[in-house]
Amino acid sequence: MPSAQGDQTTSKADLLSQIERAHATWDELAAAALKSDVRRPGAIGDGDFAAAAAHLNGWRTRTADRLEAAANGTEPPPPPWPASMKVDNEEDVHAVNDWFFEQSRGLRIKEILAVATDQYRRLRAAVESISEPDLLTPGRYPWLDGYPLRRYPERERAWRTLR
Repeated sequence: MPSAQGDQTTSKADLLSQIERAHATWDELAAAALKSDVRRPGAIGDGDFAAAAAHLNGWRTRTADRLEAAANGTEPPPPPWPASMKVDNEEDVHAVNDWFFEQSRGLRIKEILAVATDQYRRLRAAVESISEPDLLTPGRYPWLDGYPLRRYPERERAWRTLR
């Protein structure tokens, strides 16, 4: 069984607090970005803020889908990327990231930010409706490969690299 070592989430209240802090941090970052050129390269690698935000939305969609599946007692839908793409190694993840960037081309920043706002609402609503034991028990959901549902994705920490 995978280890939750380094995962500091010890309660439902803690997870809800993490989501709220993440949302507040995201809103602050987005507000600052809107005061500058959101299409300026360099926010994340060669990508601009809008593309980086859309990329994070892609991963957050998967998280929201999984939490909602747990809340509804169903299997999660397939990931938002094409079924032919896998995330078995770092190269695969880069390919999925590139796919997210491509999907965001042409989207207005207000559309991208509206998706993020809705995702945080979905995350919170799903966590609120899941029992604490179901959030904390490793292996409770077979589709998480032995991890507890409480593991908030490491990807969210990528914001700190956005400039």
